[in-house]
Amino acid sequence: MNLEKQWFDKEAFWSETMPVLFHQGRIEKSAEEIASIVTLTGIREKSSVLDMCCGIGRHSLEFARHGHFVTGVDRTESYLEKAKNAAVKEKLEIDFVKSDMRKYSKPESFDLAVNLFTSFGYFDDPEDDRTVVKNLYRSLKPGGKLVIEMMGKEILARIYRERDWSTIEDYIILEDRKITNDWAMVESNWIIIKGNEKFTHKFTHRLYSAAELKSLLLSVGFSNAKAYGGLDGSVYDHNAKRLVVVGERL
Repeated sequence: MNLEKQWFDKEAFWSETMPVLFHQGRIEKSAEEIASIVTLTGIREKSSVLDMCCGIGRHSLEFARHGHFVTGVDRTESYLEKAKNAAVKEKLEIDFVKSDMRKYSKPESFDLAVNLFTSFGYFDDPEDDRTVVKNLYRSLKPGGKLVIEMMGKEILARIYRERDWSTIEDYIILEDRKITNDWAMVESNWIIIKGNEKFTHKFTHRLYSAAELKSLLLSVGFSNAKAYGGLDGSVYDHNAKRLVVVGERL
């Protein structure tokens, strides 16, 4: 029996990639992203919002600043502690919950659920993704909406590079990618360097096209699933930068 942890269950992955995933520039974009989501979904003031895979809480905090009632769910304790401390500092009431997204469900509790920043498709078994979407569907009130935002398969195919490197603040990131399972998955290897420190991590994501993600949402009961090329509501075409799918529970 293979008892080796999956990449997303390894605390070292999240702690050592945190400065890269949540650098200051990305945090500063959160206000713009939430404003776009509010416009895209048309949610009312003081709505109940579920931020699934909330990370360090950058979107949860921004929703709360807008006066919404927010629940942030994540599996990483250190991220939740960081989010809780930020909420306390700003005197924002946010319910942060430690849970695996395959297990969390709170029936008919939310006007809006969001899953942002390619926080979907972590699992080897596609049925796990279906379970996540079912949980999100059940957690929405009738008329509630779900927003999933990720890197779409079509976009990755257009910009794909097998090897790449970038700098974020004081970090150098070396990336090595491999497409597997007939474009069903992408396998990534990161080497993160800062001074004399070096961290190496391997992780995978399931890839979804707009049609595939819409089909998944519709198959569990969502209606009016619509794809966009960004949170700004742009068209999902050859110029799209991100895949955003919005589904509604009737």
